[in-house]
Amino acid sequence: MSVDVRIDQGWLTRLLRLRGGLVERNLALRTARVAEIAKSLAPGSMPDYIDWHIEEGPRGLQGVVTCDHPATLYVLEGTRPHLIRARRARALRFKVDGQVVFAKVVRHPGTRPNNFLARALRLGR
Repeated sequence: MSVDVRIDQGWLTRLLRLRGGLVERNLALRTARVAEIAKSLAPGSMPDYIDWHIEEGPRGLQGVVTCDHPATLYVLEGTRPHLIRARRARALRFKVDGQVVFAKVVRHPGTRPNNFLARALRLGR
């Protein structure tokens, strides 16, 4: 009894690399998982700004997770201590221990870096 096996290279390439193929579906599942982990790790309202998609890259398909929140860079890289001055109003208004406080200048202590996107990528492998 003899068995003859033929592999159609064109069919195999389409199966793996084309849109809707096996590789894209697997990549979409993994990218969505990383995006969900990033949403769980992101501070404040940033989870609402996290999205993902699959795009064609220089070496084939690639999954992309983006965060379009205006303060994303400050959260990822942190900030140094700095002064915050009132620009449009005469004073800044905020709460301290439940009391409303007004000030013209505030010394912000800075923030530590929180690279939640890199952590999500490591956890989503």
